[in-house]
Amino acid sequence: MENEPPTTDILLGVINRFIGLFSRQIQHHTKNETTREYPFVAMDTRQVFQELLLVADYVENTLKKEPSSLKFLDIGCGFGNVLLFAEQFGFNVYGLEKDEASLKIAREFFEEYQLIKEDLRTYKGYKEFDIVYYFCPLTEGEREFERYLEDEITPGTILIANYKRSKEIFEDRRFKRLSSSLPVWQKISQ
Repeated sequence: MENEPPTTDILLGVINRFIGLFSRQIQHHTKNETTREYPFVAMDTRQVFQELLLVADYVENTLKKEPSSLKFLDIGCGFGNVLLFAEQFGFNVYGLEKDEASLKIAREFFEEYQLIKEDLRTYKGYKEFDIVYYFCPLTEGEREFERYLEDEITPGTILIANYKRSKEIFEDRRFKRLSSSLPVWQKISQ
């Protein structure tokens, strides 16, 4: 049919409706301090899909690795919507989340060992992951968190940083941008 939306748009639209349903449930029960940190807000599914597609292609074709050999961390994972996508791309997924309302739903989708209940500002295990994803989790202290994370991750780590507050990474020689249009970098040196 003429003017029919592409199948991918239809499927992502349906997925977004379900994400919205879970998001509203979580926002009503969040224990996050909303003056300093966001309650769970989902990133645009279309962009997440494009970012993960880019990273999976880079991992397989440039790094010559299997996605399943890489540990993927979603910082502030909420109920795990990005983890569900990353898992479908074959990554070994983990989520970092402190809000019990979000974790309650995430536990329906993932094993307990895949969910790390801790505050992203004090978490010390970022070095363990090969791919690190976040979507602007803080209303206050975002740049300090970004700097800490960029210092903590090891060379080789791929960083997907949606709605970065600072543009310093564009001039940081420790990072190589993997896309001209998507916020995806690889740390190349300490």
